[in-house]
Amino acid sequence: MANDKKIKVGIIGGAGYTGGEMIRLLLNHPDVTISYVHSRSNAGNPLYAVHADLLGETEQLFTGELSNDIDVMFLCLGHGESKKFVEATDIADHVKIIDLSQDFRLGETVKERTFVYGLPEMQRDLIKTAKNIANPGCFATGIQLGLLPLAKAGLLTTVHTTGITGSTGAGQSLQSTSHFTWRANNISTYKVLSHQHLKEIRRSLQLLQPGFDGEVNFVPVRGDFPRGIWVTSYLHTDLTLEAAVKLYKDFYAGHPFTHVSEKQIDLKQVVNTNKCLIQLEKVGDKLVIHSIEDNLLKGASGQAVQNMNLVCGLDETAGLKLKSIVF
Repeated sequence: MANDKKIKVGIIGGAGYTGGEMIRLLLNHPDVTISYVHSRSNAGNPLYAVHADLLGETEQLFTGELSNDIDVMFLCLGHGESKKFVEATDIADHVKIIDLSQDFRLGETVKERTFVYGLPEMQRDLIKTAKNIANPGCFATGIQLGLLPLAKAGLLTTVHTTGITGSTGAGQSLQSTSHFTWRANNISTYKVLSHQHLKEIRRSLQLLQPGFDGEVNFVPVRGDFPRGIWVTSYLHTDLTLEAAVKLYKDFYAGHPFTHVSEKQIDLKQVVNTNKCLIQLEKVGDKLVIHSIEDNLLKGASGQAVQNMNLVCGLDETAGLKLKSIVF
């Protein structure tokens, strides 16, 4: 796609958390114009009526109408809704789709549209040639970025991983486990060893290490904070810490958003950014991998914009040079 004109985008499901973050990012993207933000329940209302942080940023209204006069369509819909939307909607062939739900992450096809798994650190070149992108899950992104270098080197064995996520990971619809009075000063696990992201994680790991048949034992945890994901994984390996750090730094060289730190990391370093930070430790014969990200950005809308940049031939970092707020 030529870079001498602005890319026109449509956002479907613009009233949720990922839709709101998508709007915020694209309003400040140097190469993008938001043609419309679709929401059936909010049609006619200004965007800032739902997303208060956009007050003073735009006077654009939500719309209930759709148009094919766009280049890229972002689907910020709930799981199961994206597939229904694509099946029921006349989307022109020239429109590229980037879906943020889990509906197409395992290679599903709908109306002759095949979706490429959109993890740039794993298959950036393939993404550049794709027409439809399935954006990875938030936990899946953090866990995979912590394990991909080992898989590429054929060193992956059975993994034990724990991930703690902020309340925005549950979406905007109020649930008993996202209510402030329950979540504050509280912690709980859910979907232990059975989280839906395990399928896409295993698919990616086996793509890089076809012989991998070990378990990925994942314990998800609800944290009492709004944004961010902290993942700690460990596995047995003969690698020294120095060799592991070199392996990871070499793997992520040239990838602008994933960085290996040799100092202790903390979640505030990545909140409000599209970064994933990784820190390694060696304890006995175990390699411990900490990987952290903002679940709404690198885990959702930010990575979707990163994928759009790649698909449209733009600078991969365009619109995503964001700074964390550490104090």
